[in-house]
Amino acid sequence: MTSAEKRPRRWWWPGSFRSKWTPCRTSQEQEEERHVRANDREYNGRYKYADNHIKTSKYNIFTFLPINLYEQFQRVANTYFLCLLILQLIPQISSLSWFTTIVPLAAVLTVTAVKDAMDDYFRHRSDRQVNTRQAQVLIRGKLQKEKWMNVHVGDIIKLENNQFVAADLLLLSTSEPNGLCYVETAELDGETNLKVRQALPVTSDLGADITHLVEFDGEVVCEAPNNRLDRFIGTLTWRGSSYSLDNQRMLLRGCILRNTDWCFGMVIFAGLETKLMQNCEKTKTKRTSIDRLMNTLVLWIFGLLVCLGVVLAVGNSIWESGVGKHFHAYLHWEGDRDSAVFSGFLAFWSYIIILNTVVPISLYVSMEFIRLGHCCFISWDQGMYHAGQDVAAETRTTTLTEQLGQVEYVFSDKTGTLTQNIMAFNKCSINGKIYGEVYDEFGHKVEITETTPCVDFSHNPLADPKFRFHDAALVEAVQDGDATVQEFFRLLALCHTVMPEQKIKGELLYQAQSPDEGALVTAARNFGFVFSARTPETITVVEMRKPITYQLLAILDFNNVRKRMSVIVRTSEGQIKLYCKGADTILFERLKTSDDDLSSVTTEHLNMFAGEGLRTLVLAYRTLDRAFFEEWAKKLHIASTVLDDREECVDALYEEIERDLILLGATAIEDKLQEGVSETLLNLSLANIKIWVLTGDKLETAMNVAYSCNMLRDDMSELFIITGPTAADVQTQLRRAKDHITGLSTQHSKHLDKAEMPRQDSVFEETTCMNAEYALIISGHCLAYALEAELQLLLLDTACLCMTVICCRVTPLQKAQVVDLVKRHKKAVTLAIGDGANDVSMIKTADIGVGIGGEEGMQAVLASDFSFARFCYLQRLLLVHGRWSSHRMGRFLRYFFYKNFAFTLVHVWFAFFCGFSAQTAYDQWFITLFNVVYTSLPVLALGLFDQDVSEENSLRYPKLYEPGQQMRLFNRGQFLLCSLNGIATSLALFFVPYVTLGPSPHHHHGTTASDHQSFAVVIATSLIIVVSVQIGLDTNYWTPINHLYVWGSLASYFVIVFFPYDNSAFPGLPKHVSFFGTAHNCLTRINVWLVILLTTVICIIPGVAFRFIQRELYPTLAEKVRHLQVSKKQSPLKQTRKRVRRTSSRRSAYAFSHQEGFGELITSGRNMRGLRPPTPGRLHNSASWVENMLRRLGEQGMRLGSASPKSSASPKSTASLKSEKRQGDIRESM
Repeated sequence: MTSAEKRPRRWWWPGSFRSKWTPCRTSQEQEEERHVRANDREYNGRYKYADNHIKTSKYNIFTFLPINLYEQFQRVANTYFLCLLILQLIPQISSLSWFTTIVPLAAVLTVTAVKDAMDDYFRHRSDRQVNTRQAQVLIRGKLQKEKWMNVHVGDIIKLENNQFVAADLLLLSTSEPNGLCYVETAELDGETNLKVRQALPVTSDLGADITHLVEFDGEVVCEAPNNRLDRFIGTLTWRGSSYSLDNQRMLLRGCILRNTDWCFGMVIFAGLETKLMQNCEKTKTKRTSIDRLMNTLVLWIFGLLVCLGVVLAVGNSIWESGVGKHFHAYLHWEGDRDSAVFSGFLAFWSYIIILNTVVPISLYVSMEFIRLGHCCFISWDQGMYHAGQDVAAETRTTTLTEQLGQVEYVFSDKTGTLTQNIMAFNKCSINGKIYGEVYDEFGHKVEITETTPCVDFSHNPLADPKFRFHDAALVEAVQDGDATVQEFFRLLALCHTVMPEQKIKGELLYQAQSPDEGALVTAARNFGFVFSARTPETITVVEMRKPITYQLLAILDFNNVRKRMSVIVRTSEGQIKLYCKGADTILFERLKTSDDDLSSVTTEHLNMFAGEGLRTLVLAYRTLDRAFFEEWAKKLHIASTVLDDREECVDALYEEIERDLILLGATAIEDKLQEGVSETLLNLSLANIKIWVLTGDKLETAMNVAYSCNMLRDDMSELFIITGPTAADVQTQLRRAKDHITGLSTQHSKHLDKAEMPRQDSVFEETTCMNAEYALIISGHCLAYALEAELQLLLLDTACLCMTVICCRVTPLQKAQVVDLVKRHKKAVTLAIGDGANDVSMIKTADIGVGIGGEEGMQAVLASDFSFARFCYLQRLLLVHGRWSSHRMGRFLRYFFYKNFAFTLVHVWFAFFCGFSAQTAYDQWFITLFNVVYTSLPVLALGLFDQDVSEENSLRYPKLYEPGQQMRLFNRGQFLLCSLNGIATSLALFFVPYVTLGPSPHHHHGTTASDHQSFAVVIATSLIIVVSVQIGLDTNYWTPINHLYVWGSLASYFVIVFFPYDNSAFPGLPKHVSFFGTAHNCLTRINVWLVILLTTVICIIPGVAFRFIQRELYPTLAEKVRHLQVSKKQSPLKQTRKRVRRTSSRRSAYAFSHQEGFGELITSGRNMRGLRPPTPGRLHNSASWVENMLRRLGEQGMRLGSASPKSSASPKSTASLKSEKRQGDIRESM
């Protein structure tokens, strides 16, 4: 037994980032480190690691019923009705039949269970599709096809080009030179640019030889499963040697293999323990704020019923002991009633049953129908249908529609959600002239649209047919031989790290680290400078159909500090040239002073491009003196071999050579936003919805997209960028930002005069711009510190003071943690929207998850509650459907509680006149049919179809959305008001007939209108008419269905009350119906109808008067808009926020990846096929390309070490290089 086998098993989960997934092991200990041996399932099986099976569903066939019932009975109302059902089964206290409760309760539970089962079925189907994917696994000496779910830790898997990675793998060997492979990580971080991974040299030699792979028995000791996508720490032990492992050696589940024919990898983490699944949140049951409020209200109502029951029970005991004893001679107590106290006890439970109709089960049935109807309206909305993709809006959860009208925070992904992730070469400035704009025959600038004619590139057989450009003047300048224009495109064709790929059909494809760098090379290609091939030593460009090969002497690669990239090449004429592209703020400091005039003109052009939201780069070049370059190359060789401060020394030398540049011009790339993004964001912000962008992209890219869609503007008071390397620095920066905002706000409020305060709820005013607007931008590593318990409230407070919040380079789990932070502490309704697998966690965490069917797959859609094809549909989902749903649900609940309080509390007043005997005030059939037949359909129509304003005005006035956010449509106060209104109505319903009818003359049938049955019919008829009139007053938008339901329900009451109770129609009915013939007796009297009319007027007039006074004196914004709508007028000014065009500051984006570029990889030749791999004992990688350059210089006969007399450079010590670097940093910061 080896030492590794003797080690104890230790289990550990990272505390602060613990996933909610349960690992598949029985040990109760926590894993501290993982031991994995290749090709040894028996050894690895001892640790009981998770297999590769994943499960995102909630139930299985055995757990569905108990878990689902448990979840449903967490709704207080369901538990309340279950208790009532139990009480109704006791005959001594029940005055209502048990089936009146069990049937609707069973219906509600069944419908909800079926819906939940369908939702979980789709999750099961998705899991099954993933688990049954095929993988090639090395088993018993040969490759066999296995399902993903049958892959185990330690297995060796073969992947082929364009395949998904099945588990977290240690890369062993690839088809590419030096063990390289390329992966796309869109499902992990949303980025579609390619990443490079490289196998260890010792395993790269295994190649595709199955014999060698079978014999591989290396053991990996590494970190325990965690969610850190950017880090892996481990050691490979094989053949007595140990090799360090990091993230560059790993292929993570969810990645796609690109531009690599095949590769082999060893499974380290599988299934739920992979980093992708560790970043996933467990599926949770989402409840709306209305549901939570209803739980509270049901408890309130139950408390009220208990109080009323106690009062009435006490009344029963007092009456029985004081008055009832005189009636014992002919009203005997039943055998189980032996005292007045016990009689009161039974009366208490009887009244609890009778009064339960305050919250009938039909309320929840109607709510589910209304939500289902709202979901259908969303799915049927042609305004949310995208014809290009043939995709309609879809609702995947039917319980959240009214929540759409209460959203306060929207968390959005960037790539694929706000943008199309398509970079287009839009405009450029060359030698002080702008190209890319189109003018008509009168010299007026024409807006470019999809129908604008494009330049014809048919003269260039190598042009990309997908490239679109509209200014033919640039093509003419190239063809006319304009030297500056040609040098401009020559720079674009040479200064990059793009890799060309020739397809079988002769098609030329570019593989770029970032899409904007690919767009620049494609632009050069179409204008006649086609980058066609590269080797570690050369770059071949087809210039105007003539192939020219440049000797590549050096690549001065991009990083986030330099913000520029340069290449040094030797032309065919022997000239040495440096071509540089980068941020304008960086390159302008390095230009020749003689270029001041051109710099000023180009600056104006850059400001113009930035104002249009385009991503800009400045291009410049320099012709180098041979002797100067020789001296510089020698110093670079020395600097690249020092042990201390190597990077600082190399950067200082880069600074030395990248100076005295000649400006060529600037490029302007459009990171294409999805259609309507800017307008959508503007309308949402006007609706007081805060929008946070959570993206895995780099800071500069996110900022430029934010500027493009006006989330960031130059007129903002301050933009805070949090980039502290430590927790203390992050805390300091956040504290300063918060103090700055709160300090200015306090000073401003002291000097603000009351007359300057903006008026609220004005239809005609533009939204008043904030006097101080702030933006907060924070990167992923800083966010990790800020989300710790000590700093998260500071982060939240600071972010909530800002108008715009952008989180860059964040992991999927960090997205979910940010959403959860706002949910927990702000108690606000949150919505998350995204299009990729990296957005699934935040979509599940948010109160509402919205998926966009995009280029990154359907994972976000499958995990979402609502989905559609474009981000711009979000404003329609919230401002129209969400607002209507919230408005309708509020009106529905207010009316429902009103009518049921009015209906039920009549029993309370009647109790004082019936000896508190639990005698019902109405006919039993009326009680049964009131909520099921007489009033169910009108209130359902109100909840389904009512509109206070039209959809056009809902979008025109986004401020209409605010009442839903502030829960003004239905809250505890609204509940109390409608309850008091119902109580007052119940008093009028009972006492007006009681006082006015009194003893009356006998009818010709020998009955009076004041007996109990006639009295009950009068109250019931008055109630039906009052609630019908009331719902007519509450309805703003009448449809034929509303008319049918309201008047049809009213008619159904009279049909049921007269026809079945008529002696001639049903002579045998009196045996079964106690109120037989009562309606015919009392409702044929004039005085009864006068009493009904009087009761109706008394019940309705106070509410009408109150509404009239309120609308005349204190109209709401919705009432103002409705008045304009009804009077066919429109406000001359639409609510809008003033847009400020950026004209003063430049915003540059960098056409590079967020990581260090491929420069060193290219010049070392390690990514080129057919080249000899690096030999052992070579210098550190950072110096390898320098050695290649020196070797090539030596072959050309260049003498290193002797500076030319014309050279202005002299050898400098390492200390002086560091000093110059520091000075350069200071200048840059200034």
